[in-house]
Amino acid sequence: MLPFLDPTAPTPTHTLIQISDTHIVRSGELLHDKVDAHAALASVLAQIEASTLKISALLLTGDLADSGDVLAYRRLRELVEPVATRMGVPVLYGMGNHDTRGPFRDGLFGAEPTTEPHDYTHWVGDLRIIVLDSTEPGQHGGFLSTAQLRWLADELATPAPAGTVLALHHPPVPSPIAMVNTLLLAEPQNLADVLAGSDVKIVLTGHAHHASAGVLGGVPVWVAGATAYRAQVVGPADRMTGLVGGEYTRVDVYPQGAVATTVPIAAAEVVYDMTLDDLSRLAAEHAAQTPSTASTAV
Repeated sequence: MLPFLDPTAPTPTHTLIQISDTHIVRSGELLHDKVDAHAALASVLAQIEASTLKISALLLTGDLADSGDVLAYRRLRELVEPVATRMGVPVLYGMGNHDTRGPFRDGLFGAEPTTEPHDYTHWVGDLRIIVLDSTEPGQHGGFLSTAQLRWLADELATPAPAGTVLALHHPPVPSPIAMVNTLLLAEPQNLADVLAGSDVKIVLTGHAHHASAGVLGGVPVWVAGATAYRAQVVGPADRMTGLVGGEYTRVDVYPQGAVATTVPIAAAEVVYDMTLDDLSRLAAEHAAQTPSTASTAV
């Protein structure tokens, strides 16, 4: 049997969709007078729903509303929740530095607009997803308090059967954009110390508007690209440039780890579209046309 048809090949136990940095604004407005952030998110949701992929949860990792406006949160919720309901999946919301805790709670949950950190654990079957609020009110950089780290350690003290995915907005790893490196998670070693020896398979973050991968104390870290617009990562060190175009992330969780894959929003021209039968046929044709490499003794 061909390797790519092997039924024993790794299969994810759970698949999450991470959507980050949506930066939704009020109806009738454009982000930076140029980007229709609402339309970008609508395109993401349409792609996901049309895919028929079996998804365990939608995970939104911060900077959901560009200015922390309660009407923007309500607009986002009105867009996301019906799709999630049709798909039968939970929506997990996380805070970012552009978000404001009171309006965030009011607009997304209809809850009392309190100001404490929005930290919580959500179980999808036997997979544990922990969402941490790495924001500091009035600051663009991130921070986790001693109390938050202690809470996280207590949560991780008991391993989850399928492991844990940890989500927060601010990356604990460097960015290729020098100016972003002043806005990351402060004191990342504190988080690394808590994660050491835990069952966390991957740390999912956003904030930087570019896709990157790194490691924190042996734990993989994924920095998701933004839905609203992307950052230019090849440019002068003294510049930070936003470019039209967004993306989101597919996260597959396996018994031994996790894999994050970035997905562009923009439609693309199809190069090929093959079924397993097509692949099998092409492989057989290739094998028939390839000369034998067996050697003959002289």
